[in-house]
Amino acid sequence: QAQLVESGGGSVQAGGSLRLSCAASGYMYSLYCMGWFRQTPGKEREGVARIDSGGSTAYADSVKGRFTISKDNEKNTLYLQMNNLKPEDTALYYCAADRTCNLRRWRNWNYWGQGTQVTVSS
Repeated sequence: QAQLVESGGGSVQAGGSLRLSCAASGYMYSLYCMGWFRQTPGKEREGVARIDSGGSTAYADSVKGRFTISKDNEKNTLYLQMNNLKPEDTALYYCAADRTCNLRRWRNWNYWGQGTQVTVSS
């Protein structure tokens, strides 16, 4: 059964850093595109970053230069390093996986973690 488990969320002041982790099932990790999405109450879920099975990455414009997506193949773990955090980065962050790799179409991603909260105070 496909499984994604996030960790690493928390509260930080603006300008600080956090690293999110997502432990994934082995088959999914090796074959699928994996990504990070975020959502705040009353807003549409939005794509933050994704990495495909070959290691190619893409980012939302709002996080370029501040966030880095990566994966550890030995641990089947996806990461999101978030630096220079801003209050507008506050959201529930989700790890996702699917054969699709389009950050703009979150509804097309079929596998989701439970989410981890990130709160950035000014």
